[in-house]
Amino acid sequence: MQKLVGAGQYQSAQPNHFAEHLRTESLSVGTYSIPAGGVDDQAPHREDEIYVVTSGRAAIVTPDGKEPVGPGDVLFVAAGEPHHFADVTEDLALLVFFAPPYSGR
Repeated sequence: MQKLVGAGQYQSAQPNHFAEHLRTESLSVGTYSIPAGGVDDQAPHREDEIYVVTSGRAAIVTPDGKEPVGPGDVLFVAAGEPHHFADVTEDLALLVFFAPPYSGR
């Protein structure tokens, strides 16, 4: 058993801050933070991804459209699907789960 202390809290050390906190053979878990007014510049990933919004407000943009997100929302993004966060009106903090483990892009 492993416990992640403080995971999902906003990290203001740098814009678009990503930190991996756990890696196993089948998945990885990290946190992703975007400051209010920030620009999310991520590219599609090779892994399936689940986001859990722990704080903040924004919208997620995918080929299917734009959807507002806030605390408690859970989002699934399939491997290879273009997506990014926009309209970040409050510092956004997310738990991010990748399966298989995150490869770096």
